[in-house]
Amino acid sequence: MVRQNKGGVLYNEAYGRPSAVHIDPIEKKPLFHYLPGSTSLSLGTVGCTLNCKFCQNYDLSRGKDISSAEISPQKLVEVARRNRCASISFTYNEPTIQAEYIIDVGPLAAEANIGIVMVTNGYITKEGVRLLYRHVDAANVDLKAFSDEFYRKHCSGHLSPVLEALVEMKALGVHLEITTLLIPGLNTDLPSIKEEAVWILRNLGADTPVHFTAFHPDYKMLDRPRTSIETLLSARQCALDTGLRFVYLGNVYSDAANTYCPSCHAPLIERLWHDVRRFSLQGLKCQCGESIPIVMNPVRSARLKPFAH
Repeated sequence: MVRQNKGGVLYNEAYGRPSAVHIDPIEKKPLFHYLPGSTSLSLGTVGCTLNCKFCQNYDLSRGKDISSAEISPQKLVEVARRNRCASISFTYNEPTIQAEYIIDVGPLAAEANIGIVMVTNGYITKEGVRLLYRHVDAANVDLKAFSDEFYRKHCSGHLSPVLEALVEMKALGVHLEITTLLIPGLNTDLPSIKEEAVWILRNLGADTPVHFTAFHPDYKMLDRPRTSIETLLSARQCALDTGLRFVYLGNVYSDAANTYCPSCHAPLIERLWHDVRRFSLQGLKCQCGESIPIVMNPVRSARLKPFAH
């Protein structure tokens, strides 16, 4: 248990005690429209707010052994600065687990012009979003499927809290990207893909980057095959046809990891797996004049404003 009641006081046992720390390319989160080509000091602890049968990082999400190593918020920001990381990513397990720590790190990171990134399942109340995400600059949210039945059966949760949290994050000005892991036979049907794309289009906007990623058998879901490239390409085309302008494929080698101009279709950011190989934007525009929504300043100034209760 990460939180424990001791004498009527609730303690977060994982505060400042990461179980995994790495320096990753920001593209690995995956975030493709936030500080492309930069590195992010990435850390996670143990625990999760969902229980997904297909979890691909279950050693941490279902882990119970909390690291004995401690790192203060001040030290964490200093490590990021010293290693020239443009951001700090809370990832690997569900970062909401260490919300108190993130809230303490946020203002220190902002003063150092270092962004705060969440790689999250988005399973959090609207009130929790307002408290935590005023300290967050960018988030990649795992939208597991566009089905409450899927969430109940395979994740021990519900869809609606995730959708409500996404709308709240958008209202706070957080840069959002969405990832959906496509599991053959469970969430790959095109009507569901289209329903998800329509919801994103209407509630988050056409410029919201969406990542469809390939499943591999893991944890308690070993009876499903890997996702085929044909399934991924069909999902991507469905989302593009719906009106989303930036749709990517992940966990596979594909040109669909590149950023293309939605007007003239010129390649603007070319990637090989998680590495940016070519950056062809002129400012934040394509050579045809089309504006491309890329965040180049790590910190939102709005995050520094006092919180209105």
